[in-house]
Order: sequence, then structure tokens, then C-alpha cells
Amino acid sequence: MLEKAKTVLRLEANGILELIPKLDNSFLEMVEAIFACNGRLVVTGMGKSGLVGRKIVATLSSTGTPSFFLHPAEAIHGDLGMVGQDDIALAISNSGETNELNFILPSFKKIGIKIIAFTGNISSSLARASDIVINVGVKKEACPLGLAPTTSTTATLAMGDALAVCLIEKRNFSQKDFKRFHPGGTLGQRLNVEVSQVMLVGSHVPSVSPQTLMKDILEEINRHKLGMTCVLGYKKKLLGIITDGDIRRHLYKNGSILEKTAQDIMTVRPKSVTHDTLASQAIDIMERYLITCLAVVDDESRLVGVIHLHEILGKGAFSFTTT
Repeated sequence: MLEKAKTVLRLEANGILELIPKLDNSFLEMVEAIFACNGRLVVTGMGKSGLVGRKIVATLSSTGTPSFFLHPAEAIHGDLGMVGQDDIALAISNSGETNELNFILPSFKKIGIKIIAFTGNISSSLARASDIVINVGVKKEACPLGLAPTTSTTATLAMGDALAVCLIEKRNFSQKDFKRFHPGGTLGQRLNVEVSQVMLVGSHVPSVSPQTLMKDILEEINRHKLGMTCVLGYKKKLLGIITDGDIRRHLYKNGSILEKTAQDIMTVRPKSVTHDTLASQAIDIMERYLITCLAVVDDESRLVGVIHLHEILGKGAFSFTTT
């Protein structure tokens, strides 16, 4: 067994070393594009590639590159609304023929964003659809059946680390910057802060009136890229929330809803928290009700902000709210 384990480690180490001669101007072009990006890096992938993508997002987000993970299956059911024209997509697939992933590539192109591919097949559908292709192919998986992603996922993860470190250098990212993104040094410290310290406020909060028509509702949701908007009454009293899911359900049930107003389709009495709620408690509520956003209200149900899962977990550019 020890010899088998040593063989696995050699194979995976060699898989990483095999990437070195494959580095070329495409890697430099990728680093420059992400460095110059005014939006966020949207990382996407299915299965094991998706898990690798989540780790790459975690590393980039904590070292100064705003990024988030987009699940391909969720993307085609509304989460594409979180992608903006200033973003860049990083699509990960060893085969380059992952159906769920390739299905959303035309949508990326319609939005107008650049697509970067991490793939082991530079002749694949993913590679052909991408603007920049990074070859992360390996000769052999460590799995004796050649089926379970092992060497390939390790190599892809290493390439993600290479990207992150190069961006750290480009940004002159310092220890002071790192501490700013890691208050207390652990996720536990992040979860122990109050919602008021991490919520979105002011112009960053999407909102409409009860009489707002669907066209303007969609514009507000797309502008803020949170997949939702609050519906506010007199003195910013929270009346309801409209999510991408609400819109899909009404379309499925009623057909065209362009003539509808916010009060016709909003979810009344939405889940909300107060400003002194702990971030960990907010996450518990989101998990219990399978939602990603919560309204933050005062004692009179007036909206004071919105908390999104990404702001708590640091998938976007994490910062404490200042006044």
C-alpha cells in the first residue's frame, strides 16, 4: 500500500511538472485580462472541476481578485443574472465536452464577456468557444481505472494557484491587504460579526415601488446582479421581495407577465433580519429556506440594507460597511 501511495504522489507531482512547458503567451494574456477586469471573475465547472473551481475562487477572493463560483445548472435557471458585461468567465473542464458547461457559453457571449478555458483537450468544444485556452492536460490519471479525476484535478488546482500568485504580484498585494480580507484570520471570525458590518447599503441595494412594471423590475435586478429586488412602500417599509425564482414561477404559471406590477408578483412577508443579527445566524436562515439574500430591516420593518451569501463567505470583494 505504501508503494501504491508513493506511485500516486509521483504521478500527481509529474502531472504538475508537465504543465510547465505548456505555459505560453496565453497564460500571460489571461493574467493581464483578469488584472484589467473592472468586474469579477466568474468561475464555473461541473463535478470535480466545479469543486476545484470553488477552491480557485476562494484563493483569488482572499488575495484581491473579486470572483465567485457559478454552477452551470443553476446558471441556466436564473443565476446568469449575476453575470455582468464587465466580468470575465473562467470555465473548467478536463474533457472540454461537459454539456452543462458548454450550454451556457453562448449566453456568456451574448452578455459580451471574455471566456477563459482550463481544459485538458485543446481541440474540444470548450476550447473552440473560448478566447483564451490554458492547457491543463495530463498524461495519466493516478486512478488505476483511469476514470476518477485525480492527477487532472491536482494539475488544474495548481494552475489556479499559479494564476493567483501572479495576480498577487501584479497587484502588489501586501500582508496588510491580506489581513483586510481575513479579519481575525478565520472564517469563524467573519461569521461572528454583525450583519451591519457586511451588508450592502444605499445605492447597492436593489429596490422598486409596488407599482413598478416588469420591464423596470428586470432592469433593477440586472443592474445590481443579486438575483432579487426589494419592494418598498412609504418611508422604505419592506413590503416584499422579488427574486429570479419568483419571476420564473409566474412566467410558467401565467405566461407573459410584462403587464404585471411588483405588487402582483412579489413574495410578501419575506425573510429578514435586523442589523445586529450575527452573520452566522443569517447563513442559518439562508440554508434553512434555500435562499441567498436577506433583507435587513429596523424595528419598524424599514429597509436598511441587504445581506448576500457572497458578502458573508467572501466570494466577492469582502469589505466592512462604512458610513
